[in-house]
Amino acid sequence: MMKKWKQCFIVLSFAAFCLSAVAGGALAQDPLEVGPHVYKLIYENERVRVLDLHFNPGEKIEMHAHPDHFVYLLTSGKLVLSYPDGSTKEFVGEPGQVVWIGAESHAAENVGGTEVKAVVVELKEPAHTD
Repeated sequence: MMKKWKQCFIVLSFAAFCLSAVAGGALAQDPLEVGPHVYKLIYENERVRVLDLHFNPGEKIEMHAHPDHFVYLLTSGKLVLSYPDGSTKEFVGEPGQVVWIGAESHAAENVGGTEVKAVVVELKEPAHTD
């Protein structure tokens, strides 16, 4: 009886691990795969990836992940970012503004009345810890 219980525990633990890995993977999806209607690749090499962002009013993008990156806004706009823990943050930006964002996962919605246009530069190298 104890042996069957132990086997059952191992199987259930493995199933829970697999489910958490799948859920974690869903949170870490590439923005180009999750939101081809929003992001377009414009340049990539071994150190950076540069994305063109066009986000129409009312559009949403599902949960996705970015490494450390910065955003250069070409237009003004208003977005609501949603995070895996359920929290949200409103972002209001102006043309010419540059915003640094550390590596994170988020979903987003354009809640403003204008198209948000920006250039997103993702860094492929981790931060140096010298």
